[in-house]
Amino acid sequence: MTKNNDMAQPNYQAAANEIQPFGALKDLPLGLDDNARGASVAALNQVLADTMTIRDLYKKHHWQMSGVTFYSLHLLLDKHFEEQSDLVDSIAERIMGLGGISLAMGHDVAKETRIPFPPRGREDVPTQLSRLLKAHELILTFARKAADEASKAGDEGTNDLLISEVVRTGEAQVWFLAEHLAGTPLLPNER
Repeated sequence: MTKNNDMAQPNYQAAANEIQPFGALKDLPLGLDDNARGASVAALNQVLADTMTIRDLYKKHHWQMSGVTFYSLHLLLDKHFEEQSDLVDSIAERIMGLGGISLAMGHDVAKETRIPFPPRGREDVPTQLSRLLKAHELILTFARKAADEASKAGDEGTNDLLISEVVRTGEAQVWFLAEHLAGTPLLPNER
Protein backbone atom coordinates (compact mmCIF):
# COMPACT_ATOMS: atom_id res chain seq x y z
CA MET A 1 0.00 0.00 0.00
CA THR A 2 1.38 3.43 -0.94
CA LYS A 3 1.59 6.25 1.55
CA ASN A 4 1.08 9.16 -0.84
CA ASN A 5 -1.47 11.22 1.08
CA ASP A 6 0.61 14.35 1.84
CA MET A 7 -1.98 16.55 0.11
CA ALA A 8 -4.81 15.18 2.23
CA GLN A 9 -2.96 15.51 5.51
CA PRO A 10 -4.03 18.62 7.46
CA ASN A 11 -1.24 20.95 8.53
CA TYR A 12 -1.73 21.41 12.28
CA GLN A 13 1.37 23.55 12.62
CA ALA A 14 0.22 26.67 10.74
CA ALA A 15 2.12 29.69 12.01
CA ALA A 16 0.28 32.86 13.04
CA ASN A 17 0.20 35.16 10.08
CA GLU A 18 -1.65 38.41 10.78
CA ILE A 19 -2.71 39.83 7.44
CA GLN A 20 -4.20 43.13 8.67
CA PRO A 21 -3.32 44.79 11.98
CA PHE A 22 -6.10 46.10 14.19
CA GLY A 23 -6.63 49.79 13.42
CA ALA A 24 -5.45 49.50 9.81
CA LEU A 25 -7.88 49.99 6.92
CA LYS A 26 -7.98 48.04 3.69
CA ASP A 27 -8.21 50.23 0.62
CA LEU A 28 -11.71 49.72 -0.75
CA PRO A 29 -13.45 51.68 -3.53
CA LEU A 30 -16.31 52.88 -1.30
CA GLY A 31 -16.32 56.55 -2.22
CA LEU A 32 -15.43 57.47 1.38
CA ASP A 33 -12.10 58.96 2.37
CA ASP A 34 -9.87 57.16 4.82
CA ASN A 35 -10.54 59.68 7.61
CA ALA A 36 -14.31 59.10 7.40
CA ARG A 37 -13.89 55.33 7.28
CA GLY A 38 -11.38 55.34 10.13
CA ALA A 39 -13.62 57.47 12.34
CA SER A 40 -16.62 55.27 11.62
CA VAL A 41 -14.66 52.08 12.31
CA ALA A 42 -13.43 53.47 15.64
CA ALA A 43 -16.93 54.58 16.67
CA LEU A 44 -18.48 51.32 15.53
CA ASN A 45 -15.90 49.29 17.49
CA GLN A 46 -16.90 51.23 20.61
CA VAL A 47 -20.58 50.53 19.93
CA LEU A 48 -19.65 46.90 19.24
CA ALA A 49 -17.80 46.51 22.55
CA ASP A 50 -20.71 48.02 24.45
CA THR A 51 -23.29 46.02 22.50
CA MET A 52 -21.45 42.77 23.17
CA THR A 53 -21.36 43.69 26.86
CA ILE A 54 -25.07 44.53 27.10
CA ARG A 55 -25.87 41.37 25.14
CA ASP A 56 -24.02 39.36 27.78
CA LEU A 57 -25.68 41.31 30.60
CA TYR A 58 -29.03 40.30 29.13
CA LYS A 59 -28.04 36.64 29.24
CA LYS A 60 -26.66 36.92 32.78
CA HIS A 61 -29.88 38.54 34.00
CA HIS A 62 -31.98 36.06 31.99
CA TRP A 63 -30.33 33.20 33.88
CA GLN A 64 -30.37 34.91 37.27
CA MET A 65 -33.87 36.42 37.19
CA SER A 66 -36.10 35.68 40.22
CA GLY A 67 -39.37 36.69 41.84
CA VAL A 68 -43.00 36.96 40.80
CA THR A 69 -42.11 38.35 37.37
CA PHE A 70 -39.53 35.63 36.75
CA TYR A 71 -41.24 33.95 33.80
CA SER A 72 -42.14 37.07 31.81
CA LEU A 73 -38.77 38.71 32.42
CA HIS A 74 -36.89 35.47 31.74
CA LEU A 75 -38.51 35.37 28.29
CA LEU A 76 -38.18 39.11 27.64
CA LEU A 77 -34.49 39.21 28.52
CA ASP A 78 -33.78 36.25 26.24
CA LYS A 79 -35.61 38.03 23.39
CA HIS A 80 -33.53 41.15 23.99
CA PHE A 81 -30.37 39.01 24.11
CA GLU A 82 -31.20 37.65 20.63
CA GLU A 83 -31.85 41.16 19.29
CA GLN A 84 -28.53 42.37 20.70
CA SER A 85 -26.80 39.35 19.13
CA ASP A 86 -28.20 40.38 15.76
CA LEU A 87 -26.88 43.92 16.32
CA VAL A 88 -23.42 42.56 17.16
CA ASP A 89 -23.29 40.81 13.80
CA SER A 90 -24.56 43.85 11.87
CA ILE A 91 -22.08 46.20 13.56
CA ALA A 92 -19.11 43.86 13.07
CA GLU A 93 -19.99 43.32 9.41
CA ARG A 94 -20.23 47.09 8.84
CA ILE A 95 -16.77 47.54 10.37
CA MET A 96 -15.34 44.87 8.09
CA GLY A 97 -17.23 46.30 5.11
CA LEU A 98 -15.55 49.66 5.71
CA GLY A 99 -12.17 47.92 5.51
CA GLY A 100 -11.53 47.85 9.24
CA ILE A 101 -11.13 45.09 11.79
CA SER A 102 -13.89 44.44 14.31
CA LEU A 103 -13.33 43.55 17.93
CA ALA A 104 -14.11 39.89 18.41
CA MET A 105 -12.63 38.44 21.57
CA GLY A 106 -13.95 38.80 25.09
CA HIS A 107 -10.70 40.14 26.52
CA ASP A 108 -10.63 42.91 23.89
CA VAL A 109 -14.27 43.76 24.55
CA ALA A 110 -13.60 43.89 28.31
CA LYS A 111 -10.80 46.42 27.72
CA GLU A 112 -12.92 48.65 25.48
CA THR A 113 -16.43 48.61 26.92
CA ARG A 114 -17.61 51.61 28.91
CA ILE A 115 -20.36 49.61 30.63
CA PRO A 116 -19.49 48.84 34.27
CA PHE A 117 -19.12 45.16 35.11
CA PRO A 118 -21.77 43.63 37.37
CA PRO A 119 -20.88 41.46 40.34
CA ARG A 120 -20.64 37.74 39.70
CA GLY A 121 -23.50 37.05 42.09
CA ARG A 122 -27.24 37.46 41.62
CA GLU A 123 -28.84 40.85 42.11
CA ASP A 124 -32.47 41.73 42.77
CA VAL A 125 -34.77 42.46 39.82
CA PRO A 126 -34.81 46.29 40.10
CA THR A 127 -31.01 46.37 40.22
CA GLN A 128 -30.70 44.10 37.18
CA LEU A 129 -33.18 46.14 35.14
CA SER A 130 -31.64 49.45 36.24
CA ARG A 131 -28.20 48.17 35.20
CA LEU A 132 -29.55 47.34 31.74
CA LEU A 133 -31.27 50.73 31.43
CA LYS A 134 -28.06 52.59 32.32
CA ALA A 135 -26.13 50.52 29.77
CA HIS A 136 -28.72 51.32 27.11
CA GLU A 137 -28.51 55.03 27.89
CA LEU A 138 -24.74 54.95 27.49
CA ILE A 139 -25.00 53.16 24.13
CA LEU A 140 -27.86 55.30 22.82
CA THR A 141 -26.13 58.58 23.69
CA PHE A 142 -22.90 57.49 22.01
CA ALA A 143 -24.65 55.96 18.98
CA ARG A 144 -26.59 59.15 18.25
CA LYS A 145 -23.40 61.25 18.38
CA ALA A 146 -21.52 58.73 16.24
CA ALA A 147 -24.37 58.65 13.71
CA ASP A 148 -24.30 62.44 13.45
CA GLU A 149 -20.52 62.44 12.94
CA ALA A 150 -20.77 59.70 10.31
CA SER A 151 -23.44 61.66 8.45
CA LYS A 152 -21.31 64.83 8.51
CA ALA A 153 -18.43 62.80 7.03
CA GLY A 154 -20.67 61.43 4.26
CA ASP A 155 -20.94 57.91 5.72
CA GLU A 156 -24.69 57.48 5.52
CA GLY A 157 -24.37 53.69 5.72
CA THR A 158 -22.95 53.92 9.23
CA ASN A 159 -25.49 56.59 10.15
CA ASP A 160 -28.31 54.33 8.95
CA LEU A 161 -27.03 51.32 10.89
CA LEU A 162 -26.63 53.29 14.08
CA ILE A 163 -30.03 54.99 13.91
CA SER A 164 -32.19 52.35 12.20
CA GLU A 165 -30.82 49.37 14.08
CA VAL A 166 -28.86 50.29 17.21
CA VAL A 167 -30.95 53.26 18.36
CA ARG A 168 -34.35 51.91 17.39
CA THR A 169 -33.68 48.50 18.95
CA GLY A 170 -32.29 50.12 22.09
CA GLU A 171 -35.20 52.51 22.46
CA ALA A 172 -37.74 49.69 22.25
CA GLN A 173 -35.81 47.61 24.76
CA VAL A 174 -35.60 50.56 27.16
CA TRP A 175 -39.37 50.99 26.96
CA PHE A 176 -40.04 47.33 27.79
CA LEU A 177 -37.54 47.29 30.67
CA ALA A 178 -38.61 50.61 32.18
CA GLU A 179 -42.26 49.57 32.32
CA HIS A 180 -41.25 46.72 34.64
CA LEU A 181 -39.99 49.29 37.13
CA ALA A 182 -43.21 51.30 37.23
CA GLY A 183 -44.65 51.45 40.75
CA THR A 184 -48.08 50.13 39.84
CA PRO A 185 -49.59 47.47 42.11
CA LEU A 186 -50.72 44.08 40.85
CA LEU A 187 -54.11 44.60 42.50
CA PRO A 188 -56.03 47.89 42.84
CA ASN A 189 -56.03 47.83 46.67
CA GLU A 190 -52.24 47.23 47.07
CA ARG A 191 -51.14 50.78 47.76
